[in-house]
Amino acid sequence: MRRKIGVILFSVLAGLFFVSLAVSGAADKKKKDDLYRQVGLFSDTLAIIEEEYVDEPAPKDLIYGALKGMLSSLDPHSQFMDPDTYNELKVDTQGKFGGLGIEITIKDGLLTVVTPIEDTPAWRAGLKANDRIVKINDELTRDMELTDAVKKLRGKPKEAVNITILRESEKALLEFKIVRDIIKIKDIKEAKILEDGVGYIRLVEFRENTQQEMNSVLEKLSKEGMNSLILDLRNNPGGLLDTAAMVAGKFIQKGKKIVYTKGRKSGQDLEFVSSESRPILDIPMVVLINEGSASGSEIVAGCLQDYKRAIIVGVKSFGKGSVQTVIPLRDGSALRLTTAKYFTPLGNQIHGKGVIPDIAVEAGKIEGANSTEAQLKDAQQIFQEIERKENIGKQDKQADYKKDNQLSRAIDILKAAKFYKGNKQ
Repeated sequence: MRRKIGVILFSVLAGLFFVSLAVSGAADKKKKDDLYRQVGLFSDTLAIIEEEYVDEPAPKDLIYGALKGMLSSLDPHSQFMDPDTYNELKVDTQGKFGGLGIEITIKDGLLTVVTPIEDTPAWRAGLKANDRIVKINDELTRDMELTDAVKKLRGKPKEAVNITILRESEKALLEFKIVRDIIKIKDIKEAKILEDGVGYIRLVEFRENTQQEMNSVLEKLSKEGMNSLILDLRNNPGGLLDTAAMVAGKFIQKGKKIVYTKGRKSGQDLEFVSSESRPILDIPMVVLINEGSASGSEIVAGCLQDYKRAIIVGVKSFGKGSVQTVIPLRDGSALRLTTAKYFTPLGNQIHGKGVIPDIAVEAGKIEGANSTEAQLKDAQQIFQEIERKENIGKQDKQADYKKDNQLSRAIDILKAAKFYKGNKQ
């Protein structure tokens, strides 16, 4: 058995090896030799397992397992997806699914919350960006693959998930019991005039309909007398790259570079240029970001910052600026492979570095359900506190924004900008 498998693999690989040598030339010979030796090691191992393992393994399980290990060794965002996992990924693009409402990633080798999505079970429970997920239903997450974690967090609506969080800022382990719900993602959460013509748009996700919704709310706010704008991208985990580029293009001149990607091969390099025929250029802007702003929101903030089109206010963003390409395979499985990284128009790398605000402003005391959860250690207390807030808190929502430290500073900045612009004119 071992000899038969070895002969087959040797024949196939030898053919590929000599063809590639003829094409690539002598300069690549050493690299190809090394690759050939390593593939030989793989074939030997496969043959030994087939022949010697205590139970007869299914060839598909062996290959799938090897592919999962291969992809996970590259970076936290590359992965091999079996057909079920690939179908699970497709659910993300539909904007409606059962789960907790959090964007997660692997950061520093640990399962990490990028951001909770607003008005979801995770948001209401008090999860925060950069929380480390230590356990899911009493199962340790160390060395757990991202797709496996997603599967465990998702499930039937109305069923509870127990998770243990390490919140490094408090040096504490927090226990949460969160009930799954149908997650309906709404791109624009709020769009209104706050005061003195200051428009406010809270954009929580970049999806297929975002550009159409942005055009609609901008037109509405303009009719209501908007003379300046706050674009709130806090806790926005990103979404579709081309949609984020179109949003940024609404506020810069046509033909300007918005973002570009750079990969190992020139064919992986992309450049997004503004094509907006009637951009909004004549009103002062502030963009709010925080540690939960990632990917697409970092593209928008980085672009507007480079062109000095907007003042970036808040705290450093998450720093997820890599491009994953999904490559379907013949049996219904797929590769999710990191093929490039994002760069702002001036060449600043986003991945691992984030966007640094022009004016650093820490979050205020009130930020959704997160105002008192920092002191709470028990999930039941969290739910009781949320219920108490809902009973008390039919507050005047028009005045709530004045209690938001970052938003209040943004308003002050825009007032100063309009004052300066008026005097200059």
